[in-house]
Amino acid sequence: MKILRIDHLGVAVNDAAAARKFWCGVLGLPYEKAETVAEQKVTTHFLPVGESEVELLESTSPDGPVAKYIEKKGEGVQHVAFRVENIEEALADLKSKGVQLIDEKPRTGAGGAKIAFLHPKATGGVLVELCQRD
Repeated sequence: MKILRIDHLGVAVNDAAAARKFWCGVLGLPYEKAETVAEQKVTTHFLPVGESEVELLESTSPDGPVAKYIEKKGEGVQHVAFRVENIEEALADLKSKGVQLIDEKPRTGAGGAKIAFLHPKATGGVLVELCQRD
């Protein structure tokens, strides 16, 4: 498995417009765009930072994964995503090492990226996303 870089940090928020007052207004990060991923019940707001980005994650439904995360843990960093060269190979490698996966096969995420999540029980409590962008 080859990790190329940190792709993004996912930050769970109740209200993206309010959160942008800090991330964009105070820190000065540019706001690029928003994209809704209906399958994951989330609207992702992209804030580029060099070769990476901060993604503000706002649930579109009370039963969505981000809403459930906020209900359980509150707003804040929800996951870290690593860009990998080949996501299928990365998942096979991790599975062969006994790492518990949430996604056995990649799915489509924001921006058309192939994504897959590793279970926090296997990563010391951190939700880790693998991401491949072609």
